[in-house]
Amino acid sequence: MSRKVIVTAALTGAIHTPGMSPHLPVTPEQIVAEGRRAAEAGAAILHIHARDPESGRPDQSVEAFGRILPALKETGAVLNITTGGSPFMKVEERVAPAAHFRPELASLNMGSMNFGLYPMQARYPDLPNEWENAHLEGSRDLVFRNTFADIEHVLGTCAPNGTRFEFECYDTAHLRNLRHMIDRGFVTGTPFVQTVFGLLGGIGADPEDVTVMRAMARRQLGDDHLWSVLGAGASQLRIAAMSAAMGGHVRVGLEDSLWAGPGVLAESAAQQIASVASILDGLGMAMATPDEARDMLGLKGAGEVNF
Repeated sequence: MSRKVIVTAALTGAIHTPGMSPHLPVTPEQIVAEGRRAAEAGAAILHIHARDPESGRPDQSVEAFGRILPALKETGAVLNITTGGSPFMKVEERVAPAAHFRPELASLNMGSMNFGLYPMQARYPDLPNEWENAHLEGSRDLVFRNTFADIEHVLGTCAPNGTRFEFECYDTAHLRNLRHMIDRGFVTGTPFVQTVFGLLGGIGADPEDVTVMRAMARRQLGDDHLWSVLGAGASQLRIAAMSAAMGGHVRVGLEDSLWAGPGVLAESAAQQIASVASILDGLGMAMATPDEARDMLGLKGAGEVNF
């Protein structure tokens, strides 16, 4: 049998702004349509952020997610609600949607970090909205706060609802933090580890960086974990291919990269997923279905959520 690879599609995120791509989904209708395309292309998990439909700013309100989640649930995919929200938000705001809707899966950043988006200004000097420019420039003096107390707060708020986590690790220390939380009893079961490559402030996107994170994950967690990767920007598919070849899983989507190839804007994450499918086919692998992903991750099932 083919090895099954969990493919996550991150639909919109909080990094890219509407002026960077006409294809970035912003309104609830656009985000739902993007999720449907990704699920039809084979994504087992949809990673969900919300935005203000007028300005395009990240919106972490319960109401904003309420306009998205019921329709996306109809795709059958696992819905993964962010608790990262935006680096400019406090943890109480970021955790509110996951606490309210009690999803099968929620993301959780495993440490604080500098989060530098400001070099993108050179590529996008003419963004149409002032908030977009301030969003990038503001990251020059930004620490994305995820202290041990913040992590404990998210785990303590969401785990009692049966929500499991996509543990986002941007550097080797974040894997040590995850081990620490396991040892203290805050994390149980098989962890789903999403290692993140290529964001300024975190580990780079070279092949050596991927092998270092893979080795560190094994050192800290042994074989009892599921390892996935996301590569920012142009590194997305190269790192996806490395992960698949190394026995891991894959995340793509317009949150992580706006591109379908050199100089070609992706019209949807579905294009990126199709490229992943080709990589997996060449390696004799196949994309996991949502129910196969639920089984691998030990999720409670779509019938146990609050939407």
